[in-house]
Amino acid sequence: MEELKERIKSEGVIASQQVLKLDAILNHQVDPALTMDMGRAFASRFASEQVTKVVTVESSGIAVAFAVALELGVPMVFARRKKTLLADPDSYVERVPSFTKGIVTDLMLPKRFIKKEDRILLIDDIIANGDAARGLVKIIHSGEATLVGAGIVVEKCFQSGAQSLRDQGIRVESLVRIQSLGEDGVVFAD
Repeated sequence: MEELKERIKSEGVIASQQVLKLDAILNHQVDPALTMDMGRAFASRFASEQVTKVVTVESSGIAVAFAVALELGVPMVFARRKKTLLADPDSYVERVPSFTKGIVTDLMLPKRFIKKEDRILLIDDIIANGDAARGLVKIIHSGEATLVGAGIVVEKCFQSGAQSLRDQGIRVESLVRIQSLGEDGVVFAD
C-alpha cells in the first residue's frame, strides 16, 4: 500500500530504533478513508478463506478490524486488556507482555464469541514482538476455532513477532513491512 507508506514517512514519528509512533493515522487519530482502504486490502487477500469473524485486541486494532469485517460482511470481536464491572466471567484469558506499553496485561475474550465452527481472521495494527498476537492465537485455539491467518498493518521485520507466527504455520499478510528505523528514517523491506 503505497499511500500507507507515504503516510508513515510523512506522519510517523521515530521514537527510537525500536519504536515508531503512528498515532496520527492508526491510534489516537484515525483516517477513515485510509482505514477503509486497509480493510479492503485485507478483505481482498483473505476473500477465499470463508472468514466468519475478525478478531483483534483493543484499542488500536479496532478501527482496521472493523473495516475488514465490514468488507467481509462478518462480525468483529475484540479482546479487552482491562477487566471491567461488566466483564464476562466466562472468558478466555491470556497473560501477555505489551512491547509498547512496557507492562503485562490479560487479554480477555468472552467464550460465547468464539465458536468451534468459526473461521477467524486475526487483525493487528503493528506487530513487534508479537506477544498480543500470540495471545490471541492461543485464545482462538482454546475455542477450537480455525485461524485462517493474520493481517498486520505494519510489520517490523527487525523484531520477531510476525516471524514467530509464520513459524507456527500461520499465514501472515502485512500491508507494510519495515526493515529498520533510524537516522535515515523509515526503511521499508518491500
